[in-house]
Amino acid sequence: MDLGADDYITKPFGEDELISAIESRIAKASILKDEREKIQNTIINGPYELSTLNDLKNFFDDNGTLFNYYKDDIIYKEGHNSNFIYLISKGVIKCHKLDEQGKELITALYKEDDLFGYTSFTQNIPYQETATAIKDVEMLGISKSELKDVLNKNHKVSLELIQLLTDDLSGVKEQLLQMAYGSVNKKTAATIIKFSEKLNHRSDEVLRISRHDLASVAGIATETFIRTMSNFKKQGLIEMDGRNIKILDLQKLQQIC
Repeated sequence: MDLGADDYITKPFGEDELISAIESRIAKASILKDEREKIQNTIINGPYELSTLNDLKNFFDDNGTLFNYYKDDIIYKEGHNSNFIYLISKGVIKCHKLDEQGKELITALYKEDDLFGYTSFTQNIPYQETATAIKDVEMLGISKSELKDVLNKNHKVSLELIQLLTDDLSGVKEQLLQMAYGSVNKKTAATIIKFSEKLNHRSDEVLRISRHDLASVAGIATETFIRTMSNFKKQGLIEMDGRNIKILDLQKLQQIC
């Protein structure tokens, strides 16, 4: 048995006993084959055909590798191999780059239920930015090769993912236009609202985020951002206490945007 035998029969034995043992071995082999096919179908297609982003996220829940990071932990750095695509289960992540002067520019914010970490699904392109946890993060990762197999077998969800990438690109363009042409007040108000939405905070909750991160997303100097925030405080739009910000008049902030 240690050398790989499936069964044995002690002597003396009859014909019926031998046939019964053979049939049980054939049945076991058939059951194992069915299980292998079931597992393979789950890996490729999930428990059902994937047709929406929600189906794809369920696939991450069922098959993804769990990763945990604490606040300020670096998840990956610019130039690292992009081996995984991630789905955030809990927490908030910022992606950022450094400009020629060494100033940090936040390129994207991701929250619970967001997919991120994609560079190319067909080529081995390294990460183009650094990802850092703003709050404690729990997320699920699927290797690019496995996700590629899923997309090849589920064309409907591929179209959904293309739409997600298109929306992300539109958001980046809007952010760049705002940084280039928006007024300081507009940039500041839009950034406060954006962080509030990404952190899923209620109107009665305090927003805890560094001025540096806020200014980076707005695309203005930290000192300028702080002065604008002080003006908003005087107007009764927000409250400030150190790193803590509380929105008092969301409607007026939205009107500034």
